[in-house]
Amino acid sequence: MTESAPVDPTSTEAWSQLAAIADGFSPDLRGWFDTDPGRAGRYTFQAADLTIDLSKNLLTDEILTHLVQLAKEIDVSGRFQAMIAGEHINVTEDRAVLHTALRRPKDGADLVPPKGFVVDGEDVDAEVHATLDKVYAFAEKVRSGAWTGITGKRITTVVNIGIGGSDLGPVMVYEALKPYVQAGLECLFVSNIDPTDVYEKTADLDPETTLFIVASKTFGTLETLTNARLAREWLWKQLLSSGAIVDTVTARVEAVAKHFVAVSTALDKVAAFGIDPENVFGFWDWVGGRFSVDSAIGTSVVVAIGPDNWREFLSGFHVLDEHMRTAPLEQNVPVLMGLLNVWYSNFLKAQSHAVLPYAQNLHRFPAYLQQLTMESNGKSVRWDGSPVTTDTGEIFWGEPGTNGQHAFYQLLHQGTRLVPADFIAVANPAHALKDETGDGSAVEPGQDVHALFMANFFAQTKALAFGRTAAEVRASGADESVVSAREFSGNRPTTSILAPALTPSVVGQLIALYEHIVFTEGTIWGIDSFDQWGVELGKQLAQQIAPAAEGNVDALESQDSSTKALIVKYLELRD
Repeated sequence: MTESAPVDPTSTEAWSQLAAIADGFSPDLRGWFDTDPGRAGRYTFQAADLTIDLSKNLLTDEILTHLVQLAKEIDVSGRFQAMIAGEHINVTEDRAVLHTALRRPKDGADLVPPKGFVVDGEDVDAEVHATLDKVYAFAEKVRSGAWTGITGKRITTVVNIGIGGSDLGPVMVYEALKPYVQAGLECLFVSNIDPTDVYEKTADLDPETTLFIVASKTFGTLETLTNARLAREWLWKQLLSSGAIVDTVTARVEAVAKHFVAVSTALDKVAAFGIDPENVFGFWDWVGGRFSVDSAIGTSVVVAIGPDNWREFLSGFHVLDEHMRTAPLEQNVPVLMGLLNVWYSNFLKAQSHAVLPYAQNLHRFPAYLQQLTMESNGKSVRWDGSPVTTDTGEIFWGEPGTNGQHAFYQLLHQGTRLVPADFIAVANPAHALKDETGDGSAVEPGQDVHALFMANFFAQTKALAFGRTAAEVRASGADESVVSAREFSGNRPTTSILAPALTPSVVGQLIALYEHIVFTEGTIWGIDSFDQWGVELGKQLAQQIAPAAEGNVDALESQDSSTKALIVKYLELRD
């Protein structure tokens, strides 16, 4: 299967039918709801704890039928089955794609594929759970105080040093699950090679109570290793200046061993850095960085929230994996959402997609999805190397509500661009506060602030869908000169995702939901969603240009005129 050419989606009957519908398509959400009282119920689906309302999308039964048929003609289900079975669907790197194996239960019955399945000579389940058990044991040591720094003090701050998937995933999940973090523990995250990042994160830390986790599969990522060396120098300098250690090779080695662990597969490089190989947590080449948060890459978060909450987190992933595997395409939420994105991107020419979490703790979720979606599906060739036959990928972006309402919602409501948007909310907040005073007068029994917050969530999707007509503006008493400015066209598509609360399981479900949306789109477009060659060229050139940026004349002369001029100006401005 993986060696054959992908199906050209534009050659399918379903694509032709959708193109015919899109030609002259004129959506009418008001009319559709008015004439179809069952629309909301028919287009609302349940996936584990997530209630997903697709009814405010630019969708009809006819369009849905053809989208589902497209998934069948492309064989989305078959390719997903091949992925979870360990076939090498990452063809450009000749690798399996098994992030779903990271969250299979240890003692689960009736697993598909069956428990103990072997890929490339490895018992995948045994490997995954051996690593998890090692991470859990380490986390318990730190949480209990059994693991101490070099002076015997317990760890209070964990600093994760990574970049890309080794940063975006852990920091997003940590922020999402802050209410579950053990009291007295804090996680910080360093990613940017800009020295300001590591400087500001370490400026106020106590070196005796700080633990660094260096996350790099190859232990060769430029940004991560540079920041790790800066952190090591900081540790030594602070411990020496405080008198906590004496300046000997032995003391420096012991300090690193007690204050650094790693997530990597390169044990020799880890050891050369000074980290005890016993304190290294591995993972596999069948886990892409942007799909790795539920692997040992999440060690910092396991320390923060504890193994029991992490197990719940993994169970959330797994239940969505099972939904993706077993639900009929007509009720398969990730498939339907992926197909809708194809409808908007390829037929209605939308270029971006907003993700708007109405939950402050999900404030890093849009940034996380930027990597997951755009690094996966930002491709211009198919998995057999031939050019794509359609536009691919979407620009994902977003901010939490209600902040976004006061920033960019103007464009969503009245701009000229079509921007599909996903609104995400939870019914039960982490902190159910009440406004007891309001505008200064007594309020009894106090306004439920989360209810007010959710009123905005409901109102925005309603306003985007149904808008406001000129007649309604006039009826409100507005002067005729501003009627056109206050008219809203409506027919702006949204998906509403509602969960009971932002639990570890729900966070896992949300991540898996979007992973499988990405998979669906990539399969339709016939691209390899699991490589990322586009990030390599700039990194390679940076290594070549670095000597020029340090003033090497020969390296400077070898640059193009623009790059050379910029470097010259930089060197002039540098103190």
